[in-house]
Amino acid sequence: MKITVTPNPNHGTLPASDKLGFGTVFTDHMFLMDYTDCDGWHNARIVPFGPISVSPAASVLHYGTEVFEGLKAYRRPDGEVQLFRPWENVARLNRSCDRLGLPRIDEEDGLQAIKELVKIDSNWVPSDPGTSLYIRPFLYSTDPTLALHGVHEATFAIILSPSGSYFSDGLKPVPIMVETEDVRAVRGGTGEAKCGGNYAAANRAGDKAIEKGYSQVLWLDGVERKYVEEGGGMNVMFKITGKVVTPMLTGSILRGVTRKSCIELLKSWGVPVEERLLSVDELFEAAKNGTLEEAWCVGTAAVISPIGELAWNDDKYVVNNNQIGELSQKLYDELTGIQWGTKPDPFNWTCIV
Repeated sequence: MKITVTPNPNHGTLPASDKLGFGTVFTDHMFLMDYTDCDGWHNARIVPFGPISVSPAASVLHYGTEVFEGLKAYRRPDGEVQLFRPWENVARLNRSCDRLGLPRIDEEDGLQAIKELVKIDSNWVPSDPGTSLYIRPFLYSTDPTLALHGVHEATFAIILSPSGSYFSDGLKPVPIMVETEDVRAVRGGTGEAKCGGNYAAANRAGDKAIEKGYSQVLWLDGVERKYVEEGGGMNVMFKITGKVVTPMLTGSILRGVTRKSCIELLKSWGVPVEERLLSVDELFEAAKNGTLEEAWCVGTAAVISPIGELAWNDDKYVVNNNQIGELSQKLYDELTGIQWGTKPDPFNWTCIV
């Protein structure tokens, strides 16, 4: 794929690491590529970061025809910049496109676009411990009509944002509550797709949890309202009687890259892993009788987020004395070591930009 480059004459400056936060600072450039039924994907370009023009009638604004991804670039100790399993994100983007009726991209072209954009803005990749360059690919319909039909025009875009350490003071367990009214997704819906509607629909429950003093919610399935699915916007895992249990992929749960990596690491260490249905009754019985040894959420932003307290209606249980579990810490150390290049990568998960 040929990518034309228009350099940004106005170069920004990478802020100090303690000023980065998440998703508020953006690099000098962005990637754009257009799609039409007649021409397919074309006009791949890297241009100065700035507003994107769409028709007020664009279907993305009315019907939510968009999908997105999230991954990171990391500064290694030797100064090189590397990505972590980016091909997994591009493949998942295409699966999301299938569900929303959006045109797929060529996966090699998607990887090329990510690498070339990161390379051009590599000076924006921070080097302090825990910092990274967040990469946000997204794809949306630009059809300028209010008619509800299949997608005929679309744009694929990528923007970059230097991000600070998610845990500036180290890993800290968080309290979460079971959501009993709202549901995140149902089988046959869009739960397995990474699309904005899933996250927008979760805001109400998340706000309610925060008002009650919890960090996020624990989602139950949308049919029987009894099986654990996700934690906030992350996958979730529990160590029960020496085994790691994580909700099986039923079509309503996102196929997390960090989830997949954790499972592969755990199995390589000889830790038993069960991907299965886990009822909230079973989970809280384990918490009650002490066989719930650890609990944690997993995702791109935090990598590992330990759970220190679980609440469900009037039941509240502290997990592992509100301390970080040994296995949670080991997973965090190993994954972040591979991502930042401070540990060997026996799985060939990383690639240099």
